[in-house]
This record gives sequence, C-alpha cells and structure tokens, in this order.
Amino acid sequence: MATFLYRIGRWAFRRRRRVLGLWLGVLVLAGLAAALAPAAEEEDLSMPGTESQKAFDLLDERFPESNSQGAEARLVFRAPDGQRVTAREHKAAVEDTLGSLDGGDQVASATDPFETGAVSKDGTIAYSTITYTADAVDLTEPTKSALENAASQARDAGLTVEIGGSALESEESPGGTTEIIGVAVAALVLILALGSLVAAGLSLLTAFVGVAIAFGLVSALAVPLGLTSTVAILALMLGLAVGIDYALFITSRFRDELAQGSEPEEAAGRAVGTAGSAVVFAGATIIIALVGLGVVGIPELTKMGLGGAGAVALAVLVALTLVPALFGFFGRRILSRAVRKATRPGSGRPHPVPTAAGRPGLGTRWARFVLRRPVPVLMIAGLGLGAVALPVLSLELGLPGDESKSVETTQRRAYDLLSEGFGPGFNGPLTVVVDTSSSSGSADALATTDQVAKTLRGVEGVASVGDPVLNETKDTAVLTAVPQTAPNSGETKDLVNAIRGAVSGVEADTGAGVHVTGKTALNIDISEAMSDALIPYLTVVIGLAVLLLMVVFRSILVPVKAALGFLLSVGAAFGVLVAVFQWGWAADVIGIEQTGPVMSLMPILIIGIVFGLAMDYEVFLLTRMREAYVHGVSPGEAIVNGFRHSGRVVAAAAIIMVSVFAGFIGMSNPTIQTMGVGLAAAVAFDAFVVRMAIVPAVLALLGHRAWWLPRILNRVLPNVDIEGEKLSRHVPASATEPDTAVTPLAVGRHQR
Repeated sequence: MATFLYRIGRWAFRRRRRVLGLWLGVLVLAGLAAALAPAAEEEDLSMPGTESQKAFDLLDERFPESNSQGAEARLVFRAPDGQRVTAREHKAAVEDTLGSLDGGDQVASATDPFETGAVSKDGTIAYSTITYTADAVDLTEPTKSALENAASQARDAGLTVEIGGSALESEESPGGTTEIIGVAVAALVLILALGSLVAAGLSLLTAFVGVAIAFGLVSALAVPLGLTSTVAILALMLGLAVGIDYALFITSRFRDELAQGSEPEEAAGRAVGTAGSAVVFAGATIIIALVGLGVVGIPELTKMGLGGAGAVALAVLVALTLVPALFGFFGRRILSRAVRKATRPGSGRPHPVPTAAGRPGLGTRWARFVLRRPVPVLMIAGLGLGAVALPVLSLELGLPGDESKSVETTQRRAYDLLSEGFGPGFNGPLTVVVDTSSSSGSADALATTDQVAKTLRGVEGVASVGDPVLNETKDTAVLTAVPQTAPNSGETKDLVNAIRGAVSGVEADTGAGVHVTGKTALNIDISEAMSDALIPYLTVVIGLAVLLLMVVFRSILVPVKAALGFLLSVGAAFGVLVAVFQWGWAADVIGIEQTGPVMSLMPILIIGIVFGLAMDYEVFLLTRMREAYVHGVSPGEAIVNGFRHSGRVVAAAAIIMVSVFAGFIGMSNPTIQTMGVGLAAAVAFDAFVVRMAIVPAVLALLGHRAWWLPRILNRVLPNVDIEGEKLSRHVPASATEPDTAVTPLAVGRHQR
C-alpha cells in the first residue's frame, strides 16, 4: 500500500498541471450538472414494513383521489379576549377567509369549522383543515401566498389566526452565518498549526474542491435518486470536515519530510505513502460506517449514508492526488518562514533542520506525563466520560413536529392554540384504517367498522373517535382517534400499542385488517425500528472496522481498545444531546427554544458517522506509534514518538472538525441542528479525552502486548505496510531523528 501510494504521490507531483486540470474539469462538470438539473423534491420519511407505512400504502390504493401524506394546513382562529369565535361578525370573517381558499390552485378541500364542529367547548377557538393535492415540497409559491393572505384577511377582521401543518414547510439550504464562522475558525486553526498561509490555504482549497464536487453531484442526482436537501447538507458537512483534516495530515507529513532533507518530489511521495495510507484506511472506516446505515431499512437514512460516504471517498481521492499536485506548485513555500530560514542551503539539496535543544513540545510532555501516571489518567478520563454519559439513561426518542419549532413561528403558535382549545393530543391524531375487503358485503363492512370504533372508545387514553369515512367500494374505512396526551409523550406511545392490541381481537373475530397509522404512529414505529436495528448495526460496523484496524496495526488489542473508546465517546455525546435537547441545558446559547425528545434517527446516524471519525484519529495517531515501534523503539517511547509527530496535528484536526460541525448548529432544520451538536460533542470527547488520554494510558499499561498478533493471524492477514517500512528498502530514505534510528536486528525483533 505505502509503495503504491508513494508512486501516486510522485506521479501527481510531476504531472501537477494535468492533475490540477483534471480536477478543475470535474469541478466544472459537477457544477454544470447541478445547475442544469431540476430542483430536488423532498420525500416524506417512510419505514417500509412497519404497520403505519402499510396503512399509508393501503390508503393511497383505496383512496386514489387523495394523497395520504399530502400537504395539509390548519387555519386556527381565536376570538379576541372575552368574545366567542361563533359570534356573527367573527363567523362571517372565518367563512369569508375560507371562501377565498375554496377552489384555489392545488386546494383539494377546506372544511368549515361550524359545520364539522371544530370549535372549542368555550367557543373561543376554531380551526379549518385545508388539504392539498400535492406534497408540501410541491406546493407553489402562489398557493402558499394564498394561504398566508387568507390568514391576513381574518386578522384584519380582528381575529388571531395562525397556520399549522406541513403546507408552509420549507427546504433548508446551507450557507448561513454560523457555517461561515465554523470555516473561519478552521482557517485560523490551520494557520496557527502550520505557521504558513500557503499551507493553510492549500488545505482549505483542496477541501473546498472536494466538497463542491460532492455537493454538485448530489444536486445533479437528487431527482433520479430521490436525494433530499438533508443528504446534500450532510455531504457538505462531512466532506468539508474530513477534507480539511486529510489535507492537513498529508501536508504536515510533507513538511516533516522537507524539513528532514528530502527533495520536494521525494517528500510528496513519502507523505502520500505514509500519511496517505492512514488517510485511505481512515476514510475506509467512515465509508463502512456510513454505507452500513442501509441495514436499518429507512430509505432516507440509506441515502444519507451513501451521500456522506461519497463525499468522504471524494475527500480521500483529492487528498491523494490534488494535494501532492499542489505541492509541486508551491514547493518549499509550504514550510513556515522560520523553518525555511533555518534550513541550510547546499548544493541544490536542503539539509535537515538541526534538532532543537530547547524544551520538548506539549505533545511530548503530555505523553511522558501519561506514561508516568497511566492509571490515574485512565480513571479520571473514563469516569469523567461516564459522568457526562449519565443523562443518556433518560433518553427519549421521537421525530420533531410543530411543537419543536420556535415560538416565533406561526406553526408553533398554531400548535399551542390547538392544544389549548382541544387538548394536547389533538395535534397528533391517530388514523385507524379498517380493511374489510375480505368481508362478504357492505353491511358486514359497516358492522366491522362500528365494532372497531366501539373498541377504540373503550381504550383508556383515547379522548375522542370521529365518524368513519368509507371509500367508493365500501371496503375500506378510516377513523380518527384523538389521544389525551401530546404526540411525543411516552403515554401516547403506550396508547398506540394498547390500541393495536385491542383491535387484534376485532381482526380475529371478523377477518378484517385494522391498522393504526398517522404521523404520530409512524414516528413511534420508526423509533422502535431504530432501537431494534441498533445492535445489528453496531455488530456489522464495529466488526468490519475492527477487522480493518487489525489489518492496519497487526494487533488484536489495539482495535478492541479503539472500539471500546468509541463507545465511551459516543455515550458522552448522547448525554450532551439529552441534556441540551430534552433538559434544555445551554439551549438558549445555541438557539434551541423548545425542548423535547431527541430525534429518533440521531443515535444510529451519529454512531455511524462518529465511529468512522473516531477511527480517523486512532489511525493517524497510532500510525506514527506503530511506525516507531516496528523500527525498534520501546513501547513507551513509541507513544511519545506518536504524540511528538502527530499530537499537535490531531488536536488541530479535531478543533477544525468540531468547528465545522458546530457551524451547522445555527440551521433551523432539527435533523442538522441535532447532528451538529452531537457530532461536535462526540469528536471533542473522542479526540481530546479518548485518543489523547485513554489511548496512551491503555497502551502504556499494555506495553509490548498492545502490538501482539497471533502467528496464525500474522500469516493470514495481508500486510498493508501502513507505516511505510517498504519505502525504506525501495526508495532513498530521508534523514531520521536519533530516537528512531535503529538496526535491522531491532526491526526484526519487533516484527517477530
């Protein structure tokens, strides 16, 4: 692997104009494809195979004239204080408002609250349901404007009017202030870490090229593959974070090789052959984790995983080819000015920078501190992460609705008005579908439907049951059951399960099919599916990644330690999510105005992404340790060597990644907002606590055993040479530091 990548690095350096031209051509083509592609359509979240999704599919089949998951709006009217909405002047204002919508473009129906009884008991609040012939994302701007104008008309008549439902939902797009701040912080960290504007700019430039191509491809393929804006934002988030990090690692190694006396072309080859090997395997772990999201069975989650994996794959290709090509243009200007001055000129070849006799760097001092006190460091770090993870015991899962929106939005105010006038469960009605197609006649179908309605009214927790609506063939009926509790409450989840258990008796007696669905039931089914899929997903992803790390480091304990450390960091990240999104800690600071359950997609999505990113730091940090160890250095000094060379770079990379993820917290999309908090916290915990404290402490306690591999596995597993040992045999070696210069006998001793 190292030799192959070494050749790629030198080839890209020599053919830099060709490589740069190829990438610019791909960038232009991706941009043109995105510009010419039709606008993407947001898809409803679905979970094939669940009862609620089967019911939605049945409704679409039996009620073809309606869209079971189409756009819907609720106009909620409230009379002024001390007055009733049923007063003549207010009633006339409501009817005029609805009359302006009736028959409008894309409007299927608009109910009259005074005819349907949609008026609160005290007569102060009423609502009208407007259904549309299209999904929310397909509603035109004139249609939305007509809805807002109708609400303004009623407000002019003295009523308080708010709009709930999905009709006003909008697609989230990147490019806000917080994302720009995140990138600015990343640029500042790069400049401080590398001490060179050229080196920092190179890392940012190559990352932007990869992200732009990935974003363009996702946009171009959005319609044929059904990719949503969330997929594009995730690709942008991941591509930017790993793209900067991968370029940073290879650039840092290139600078080390230059400073040690290598010619620029040789340094580029060695940088790609060594750090590039780590990039390949780090990227592979992320891709495995993201592609593995497909085992859950949620199409949207699968697309998010594939989109993110594609962005990471592009970041790896850019790092291996475009980065060394740009080395050819900038050469020794990649080095900081101080290092360039310290390098003595010779006969066309720079000499190694003299070893500094001053105080060791922070990474070296920290590593030696951990070596002296591994047990206290391990205990403090482990117990600290455990304490942060404690809130996860209160984790509640759900999907966000209007209740999670800001109180400044009309959707949230409509939600609150409906809860006040009709009870908290009114915002999450359950749809019960009765399939009597196997019955012998319409009389039996009506009798079965009546029996189902009677059963529903007898279930504790049901506030009301509406009259059934039958399709034209009278073989399918729809009833609406309103819970007494809020949509995301645990009591409502128990109620859904209780209803399904109660109607099973009707199914057994009549042979009819009875299905409970609706947005609330679908959310509950997805949350349960997430929980059921978590263990299989972890088994597949962690198993494959551990095997991959076993090949990389030729060790059993190192991959196992990496997996256990990941569980600690992700557990702490979930604790932060619970504290922020459920308990409201620091919620105001990051712009979260309403607490509630954590999104049901988040645990498995964050696990998939964070596992790959955690292995990034594991690979980059331990590669230098492994490299020193196989060259004869003692286990303790190998740890110091790893921190001396990679500690500062890994810390900078982690700060960059945290900054990029935190930059997306300001978006209004709950999925992206939750993901930003979770990923930023997880990366911070994993990089600075697990990899910087727990990993060296465990390795110090294990000693030589950390790098032990049974002979049978040593023969079976391929040797990918991530530490670049073969480069020392087949290509000229650059000068090495005194503490890593060893004899061939020492190398053979550690390999055995």
